[in-house]
Amino acid sequence: MIENFNGIIYLVIFLIHFLIYAVFGFRYLFDTKSYLDKYGMGDGAAITSRFLGSIYLGSVLMAIWVGFIRAGGLESTWAFFNLIFLQNVCTFIFALWFNQKGNLGVNEKTSTFGIFSPGILTVLSAILCYGLADKIYI
Repeated sequence: MIENFNGIIYLVIFLIHFLIYAVFGFRYLFDTKSYLDKYGMGDGAAITSRFLGSIYLGSVLMAIWVGFIRAGGLESTWAFFNLIFLQNVCTFIFALWFNQKGNLGVNEKTSTFGIFSPGILTVLSAILCYGLADKIYI
């Protein structure tokens, strides 16, 4: 299995990246109320939170399939990895942009977590795209 990921480093990065996705997905889907309360969002944001959680969950399930179940392993899975990277980049850029642009959604419970976490995920997914290039771009 380790050779499918070009070594332990990329396997660990893969696991960390999608573990973060799984935690976010769980929080957004099944711990919605405490998540909304933690960041001072109203109950009306629950549907959007659950929508986002379902996207994270779908990505985690796909990662499990391509990483550990699929017969071909990571071969030719460039579309999946590039989509994950682009989602992370867009989330990071827009989090930065809208944080600088205005105060919509900013309250006493707002933190910079919404900027740093997509930044970290962007870096991790970029490393995966680069490090697994010989496998995913076949």
